[in-house]
Amino acid sequence: MSARPVAVLKFGGTSVATKEQRAIARRRVVDARADGHDVVAVVSAMGRAPEPYATDSLLALVDGRTDTRNADLLLASGETISAAIFAQELEADGVAAVALTGAQAGIVTDERFGDATVRRVDATALRALLSEGIVPVVAGFQGASENGTIATLGRGGTDLSAIAIGEALDADRIDIYTDVSGAMTADPRRIRDARTIEAATLEEMTELAHHGAKVMHHKAAEYARRTGTRYRIADLESGRGTIVDESVDHHRPVTGVALSGMLTWVRVIRGDIENPTKRMETELEMFHRIAEAGISIDQVTINQAGVAFVVDGDCGADVRRLLGDLNLAVRVREGCAKLSVVGNGMREAPGVIFELTSALADANVEIIHCTDSNVTISVLVPAEDGERAEEAAHRRFKLDVGDPVA
Repeated sequence: MSARPVAVLKFGGTSVATKEQRAIARRRVVDARADGHDVVAVVSAMGRAPEPYATDSLLALVDGRTDTRNADLLLASGETISAAIFAQELEADGVAAVALTGAQAGIVTDERFGDATVRRVDATALRALLSEGIVPVVAGFQGASENGTIATLGRGGTDLSAIAIGEALDADRIDIYTDVSGAMTADPRRIRDARTIEAATLEEMTELAHHGAKVMHHKAAEYARRTGTRYRIADLESGRGTIVDESVDHHRPVTGVALSGMLTWVRVIRGDIENPTKRMETELEMFHRIAEAGISIDQVTINQAGVAFVVDGDCGADVRRLLGDLNLAVRVREGCAKLSVVGNGMREAPGVIFELTSALADANVEIIHCTDSNVTISVLVPAEDGERAEEAAHRRFKLDVGDPVA
């Protein structure tokens, strides 16, 4: 096995969409090798719909189904094609390269088709190629179960492929190349003054990804947080980006904000159920029915007044129908959005929730519901006011100026 440190370089769909973009990506590979690294490249499908091999284009061929064995076999072909082309072009550049499927690269998954979980990575084949000076080009977004059945990792799953491979190889570098300058303090499509976050903790990036930031796949961010795996999110052309590590010193409480929707707020009042045991049994049955229906809930609060939570989409009628016979008063409010402010620094800084609620009050934005955790405060607001709320929070925490890292 080579004694050289390993760099895992992930290239997203826009980074491999054209010959010109692939040429830049190949230079990243060559430069990393020149810096003394052995390189594993991990690639997404080429481009976006209506490009013929983009994931959405393939998805249209199976009417949008993503949860079957047959669909996963089809969808995995986009990344496989991309890996073969990228490896062939590296060879033409004089760089020894071999294309691998996720299964050939040792990514072992469960059989939850369309959204598989990585169980482990057997890096034996990758190490063997690296020891021979060969660049493995791995088809991202996919792996195989114990019995060899192809399964895909969910949209954006190439990020997860790269993180899992990097962790298995104890990589010195994991670079997630994309078409933006790293993680941003807010979505730059909505917030003109959004800036690149120079550095973030693994926990912060997991929270931002979970609450709506699109730059990093949420399962990849969580995998990195759980395994303590450092990585970088960077723009393909400029190389500018965000370092994500276990510990980062911030000089302000909030690192970034994220907005997601459409959502439905559900409030459940227990009615005339006075017996504590009966109340508990009824609540357990309520959560059981919601889980059995495949409805994911978020922002849960339970207190003497009742239960409140948030569900994806405008599905208030579905929740009412599920709970209709449980002697519960079910109130729903559709058309909501969730604004989340995330920052490791808020652990030590008092008054963050005051500043957030004050900023939204000044912007005349109603707060429907609020929950918090160690590094995140999330508020539910009317969807039509979501962007105004995002801008107000971004401005109040001064994310539009200065460097967020001390």
